[in-house]
Amino acid sequence: MNSPSYSDFNTLLLMINIEDDILLLQDAVIGAIQGNLIIEKILETNKSIMIWVLEEDLVARGLIKQISTKVNLVNYNGFVKLTEKHQQQILW
Repeated sequence: MNSPSYSDFNTLLLMINIEDDILLLQDAVIGAIQGNLIIEKILETNKSIMIWVLEEDLVARGLIKQISTKVNLVNYNGFVKLTEKHQQQILW
């Protein structure tokens, strides 16, 4: 939820498992900008990790045209499906 500059990103990397999905929302969508090293580091940890970004938060911040091709857009319905898929969630 927080901007990558306000998160303990190294700890997050240690917690990622192969079956996890990562959803960037609120200010965390900044991490989805093309060329951002955050996405690269996550994918270096595990290339099968799916990284999602909430489209509405990108639009609200004027970033929709600047996102990396390595992330997947999701709307609120997709957000709900991700929460159904993963019974345990960590808010970071």
